[in-house]
Amino acid sequence: MRKLKVVVFIGTRPEAIKLAPVVVELRRRSDRFETVVCATGQHRELLAQVLPLFGIVPDYNLDLMRENQSLAALTAGVITGVDGVLQSESPDWTIVQGDTTTVMGAALAAFYRGCKVAHVEAGLRTGLKRDPFPEEINRCITDLLADLYLAPTDCARDNLRREGVADSKIRVTGNTAIDALLLVRDQPLRNSPLQERLAAGRRLVLVTAHRRENLGEGLHGICTAVSRLADAFRDSVQFVFPVHPNPNVGAMVRRELADRENVLLVEPLDYAACVDLMARSTLILTDSGGIQEEAPSLHVPVLVMRRTTERPEGVEAGVAQLVGTDPEAITAAAIRLLTDPDERERMAARPSPYGDGKAAGRIVDAILDS
Repeated sequence: MRKLKVVVFIGTRPEAIKLAPVVVELRRRSDRFETVVCATGQHRELLAQVLPLFGIVPDYNLDLMRENQSLAALTAGVITGVDGVLQSESPDWTIVQGDTTTVMGAALAAFYRGCKVAHVEAGLRTGLKRDPFPEEINRCITDLLADLYLAPTDCARDNLRREGVADSKIRVTGNTAIDALLLVRDQPLRNSPLQERLAAGRRLVLVTAHRRENLGEGLHGICTAVSRLADAFRDSVQFVFPVHPNPNVGAMVRRELADRENVLLVEPLDYAACVDLMARSTLILTDSGGIQEEAPSLHVPVLVMRRTTERPEGVEAGVAQLVGTDPEAITAAAIRLLTDPDERERMAARPSPYGDGKAAGRIVDAILDS
């Protein structure tokens, strides 16, 4: 039986985390698949933190990211770079994940080449084309181009059905973020200098913020809330804020929070250290999509600092709260969870709606069956 050739395109750290289990599963079935991995380099440094953890070395590295690069320039670079890879490899399938510029550009390049596209995490929607920006449009375009829709949840499947996608092209797989989390969670943590900087006897609150639509006023509101919370819990809580490498994020975060004694600003954490920190946390404040999925499996409540979320399952299940970027709303919700142990435990105890850690196997089965 002829092997299927698959090219997996990875651009950002979340893509690397969520596609690593798929690559591992494809390579485990090397009798059926020839697997090629292409990194576009959209998140160059963050990508390098994740792939070695899963023993993955890209076959191609397009190294596309440039400082303050426009979305138009990045998109053009992705399409051109991916097209060269597809021309060289002539795969049966391309696999993309999520909603980044890499995903949309790679899917479009594959469509131009007549190559089938499998979209991992298909069907997520807010219904607002500029929120999140540009991710909502990226995933909608990718789903217009896809040939196989690997929906993480029933809600995502229902979104695709409403848009006219045939049931025969949709598989509900669970979310590969949970596969990755479970693969890493039980590994011993090595060489993490952050552990030595954590204050003994204080509860931990993890804060992450990086989304493009939150830059400016939204990020200012987030920083204001963290500053107020740091003052309110000066002696009992340590806030750890890994600062995204985007200079538009870092400049504001450092300006507004660097002088807070119990706010620890750190460089981006590698994935294993991030999982360890999430597991230690009492509460997580984030605008990250991936963390919204990961934290419930670790039984840590999440406040989602965005106006909308394409992952409503967590909010509906009661494991996450959507609080926006208004500092009053963030502060009030965080104080409630930090001062009311019963309320926190109610959120933490609820089951995760995002899967059982077996999504990668279902994804590979779906490609074989298609």
